[in-house]
Amino acid sequence: MGKMKTHRGSAKRFKRTGSGKLARMQMGVTHMTGKMSPKRKRKLRKQTLVSKGDLKRIDHMLPRK
Repeated sequence: MGKMKTHRGSAKRFKRTGSGKLARMQMGVTHMTGKMSPKRKRKLRKQTLVSKGDLKRIDHMLPRK
């Protein structure tokens, strides 16, 4: 059986943490930020973990090395 290929679209959007969890950027900071408070924009810049419901599906697209 050949090697399992990485889903390149997912590789650009998700990163694996040191403990093996998946991190992602938060949505909503790309446009229409003029009405947001600076505090809200600052909090959206941070990464967050992938939810438990999506973890199995995304984990399959990003094989471990």
